[in-house]
Amino acid sequence: MKAALIHGGGDVRVEEVPDPVLREPTDALVRVLLSCICGSDLWPYRRPGPRKGGPGRIGHEFLGVVEEVGPEVTTVRPGDVVVAPFVWSDGTCPHCLAGLQTSCLHGGGWGSEHVDAGQGEAVRVPLADGTLVVAPVAQDDERLPALLTLSDVMGTGHHAALAAGVGPGSTVAVIGDGAVGLCGVLAAARLGAERVVLLGRHEDRTAIGRRFGATDVVPERGEAAVERLLGMTDGLGVPHVMECVGMQSAWDTAAAIARPGGTIGYVGVPNGMEDGLPLRRMFSNNVAVRGGVAPVRAYLPELMADVLDGTIDPSPVFDLELPLDRTPEGYAAMDERRAIKVMLRP
Repeated sequence: MKAALIHGGGDVRVEEVPDPVLREPTDALVRVLLSCICGSDLWPYRRPGPRKGGPGRIGHEFLGVVEEVGPEVTTVRPGDVVVAPFVWSDGTCPHCLAGLQTSCLHGGGWGSEHVDAGQGEAVRVPLADGTLVVAPVAQDDERLPALLTLSDVMGTGHHAALAAGVGPGSTVAVIGDGAVGLCGVLAAARLGAERVVLLGRHEDRTAIGRRFGATDVVPERGEAAVERLLGMTDGLGVPHVMECVGMQSAWDTAAAIARPGGTIGYVGVPNGMEDGLPLRRMFSNNVAVRGGVAPVRAYLPELMADVLDGTIDPSPVFDLELPLDRTPEGYAAMDERRAIKVMLRP
């Protein structure tokens, strides 16, 4: 079968790899219907030089059709359309039972040793019962792109909103106009936020943000953005801030606009944090920080229900669709900011 492999910085190739087979009685084989490229996939793509350890599989967001299951699998069966969270988990360990499947004692990530990744034609799914979520739809359902977002970005945006304490009537600031930030806007609106301010300067992206529920857009950056936000809140700051970037500048802005006693919900993968968190400012203002890697498996059932009944449609974050063979073009488009998020069809 064909699958994407990353060889090093700027070097992703679609190559022939062995077809997956069942290895454990808890495995399932899934034929991929849709996959996509994540902003976090760009970190290794932007890292110069050959990949340490040689070429490796890549991609952690996919949905597909179950083709075969091991003898101990009970919750999915051949023919089911399933959504795969961006990590696999057993669903039974103490961390999973606490709703933190990303910390599963027996789980792991797609593309790790002896495990397939999402950007390919098929995937062996370990611990299928704890990982996969059945979507009661046909293989050609028009809602598949929206369901694909539940494998990562929509669940991650939802995690940021929950971590920031967003609820009915909230005033929220979302830092970042990438796919996660945009889904964060949608998540905040879904939770009943009254005012959602999106910090982003790319007009094509902020237009989607407004469609998702952003009431205001702040294109400024740095001190100019802080001044604008404080002016919009009578100098008080924002009680609920969602950090969806992971860069030092985003954290500095988040801390500066957070209202005393407010909360920063963070989901941006930390990168380039030269100075660390602005702890003194946060300490002085009693600003709380919550978040981290999103346990999207915990959120999948409720978000799927809202997608299926039309309450939310996160699919507009996919602004470029390519066949799997053209995956390298998708990476280049996202790296050069010509695309927000690329969807791949095998």
